[in-house]
Amino acid sequence: MAKKRILVTGGGGFLGSFLCERLLELDNEVICLDNFYTGSKRNIYHLLDDHRFELVRHDVTFPTYLEVDEIYNLACPASPIHYQRDPVQTVKTCVHGAINMLGLAKRVGARILQASTSEVYGDPAVHPQVESYWGNVNPIGPRSCYDEGKRCAETLFFSYHMQCALPVKVVRIFNTYGPRMHPNDGRVVSNFILQALRNQEITIYGDGTQTRSFCYRDDLIEAMIRMMASPEEITGPVNLGNPGEFTILQLAELVIELTGSHSRIVRKPLPADDPRQRRPDITRARELLAWTPTTPLREGLVATIAYFDDLLKSDPEFCR
Repeated sequence: MAKKRILVTGGGGFLGSFLCERLLELDNEVICLDNFYTGSKRNIYHLLDDHRFELVRHDVTFPTYLEVDEIYNLACPASPIHYQRDPVQTVKTCVHGAINMLGLAKRVGARILQASTSEVYGDPAVHPQVESYWGNVNPIGPRSCYDEGKRCAETLFFSYHMQCALPVKVVRIFNTYGPRMHPNDGRVVSNFILQALRNQEITIYGDGTQTRSFCYRDDLIEAMIRMMASPEEITGPVNLGNPGEFTILQLAELVIELTGSHSRIVRKPLPADDPRQRRPDITRARELLAWTPTTPLREGLVATIAYFDDLLKSDPEFCR
């Protein structure tokens, strides 16, 4: 297979860094582009000595001029704490970032993949969520900068595909977890693990009966690479996630068990527009990509807990 020159925007992030790593393992040249708003250089330090790896500090809301064969567009804060901190910039990252990357792909003739999100479904009235479902999104709520930003990015991708015959790929990523999650991203898995390791109260918002589906990062990265390599007519959108569904309370109890924590569970009011149910229908991914996640939640949590345990011991300041 011919070596490719591949651009990964958001390559210093949780998923982006693993994607860079995996693409190098497949003997490609990789350009990691990140402004490190939420990504971290610690995620890609071990790649810097590889002559096939290049790090570019850049904000995707501004154009960039590179020569590449493929583009994975992952650049965007993905946790509510981070994307709500500067909602205008979040919208710009989604929309201007998509425009700039699509323009680059058009100029150099590159295939481009958009890392979209299950948040495009909002608080879904259809369960599980299928790609044909248009969603139930509040366009002016506290999460709309991300939800609607990603929806607009999908519109841009398919507009470029229809108008310019650009080879695009769109995947909708459901809750994903694993080592290198940012300790302060406010996501439920990292929150619960850190609270449990510190024997602090574990915070559940609402009554804990809201559900999520948790996909381990190795499974997710494999699916993204398969999507990029799929025939040109497979544009998506394609749901990527683990169809196993757990309540937030079940997750909290499992984390307490696996950490041996003395934490107790406390409840707080549910945030605005927080989805009650979230589970992907991955029929398309199974049929088009021959992909299904293989990592059980318990196994993935063990690896993630070990990562955070080491991080707390080696760099407690980073976890504050």
